[in-house]
Amino acid sequence: MPYGKNLTKKQRAVIDDLFAGVEDEKQILEKHKVSRRVFDKWLADENFKEEFERRQDYARRQSELIIVRYATFAAAKLVQLTESANQETARKACLDIINLLRPNSESKPAEQDQAEQLPDLPPELASRLLTVLAGAQGRETSSA
Repeated sequence: MPYGKNLTKKQRAVIDDLFAGVEDEKQILEKHKVSRRVFDKWLADENFKEEFERRQDYARRQSELIIVRYATFAAAKLVQLTESANQETARKACLDIINLLRPNSESKPAEQDQAEQLPDLPPELASRLLTVLAGAQGRETSSA
């Protein structure tokens, strides 16, 4: 069965515009002369809801693909930022790297999270991270 088969032309047009990302929801509803009350009823309708959720899943997958494509570049940039002359920038980059290496706590039961260890860092990177973090900690302590 084709997607959105049981939807009206207006419902399909509203969904298309919502996921085109050009206008916000209020502008789209005004453009198609759909009241908030009617739109809320559409959202409660199984056919509309199913198509809307299908589009959301597609958009989420596309976003994840973009993030995965650029993950290597982002990681390399974070490593470069650990050498920044601005100590706060370097410190934040170190923290971001540490957080990237942590297991995703949302997707695993708490027992597995506790048992799992962080992956080993290359000694040079670990040393740099500790140096930057220690420098930032020393400045915070002396300014307090």
